[in-house]
Amino acid sequence: MKYMLMMNAPRGGAYQIAGWPAAAITAHIAFMRDFAGRLSAAGELVAAEGLSGPEEAKRVRAGAGGEPITDGVFPESKEFLAGYWIVDVDTPERAYAIAAEASAAPGPGGRPLNLAIEVRQVMSGAPADWASST
Repeated sequence: MKYMLMMNAPRGGAYQIAGWPAAAITAHIAFMRDFAGRLSAAGELVAAEGLSGPEEAKRVRAGAGGEPITDGVFPESKEFLAGYWIVDVDTPERAYAIAAEASAAPGPGGRPLNLAIEVRQVMSGAPADWASST
């Protein structure tokens, strides 16, 4: 089963990496590379990416003629998606364990960030109970 693990960071909170000392940024990036390497070696990593800050985000929807209509930036949001992993594991418990490890990524002073990681199963088709009604 595939799961998406989404790291949400509070605005002005612990994950404001641009304001960290250089050594803390280096340690954090090293942790993330090692973490991704171990997941990849175990055959569990499908994809992982860090995202740009919310100051670059746009929300897009189609207009009446299909043209893109954008909205944003969203400075009022309390949290933003900082990055994600997609893992392919046998159980949800393994996805939760991976999320807990990602949550403990080091921040300034080497202290674990303990950021909330949202874990959601990636759907590969309609839920089983939907199939019985068709």
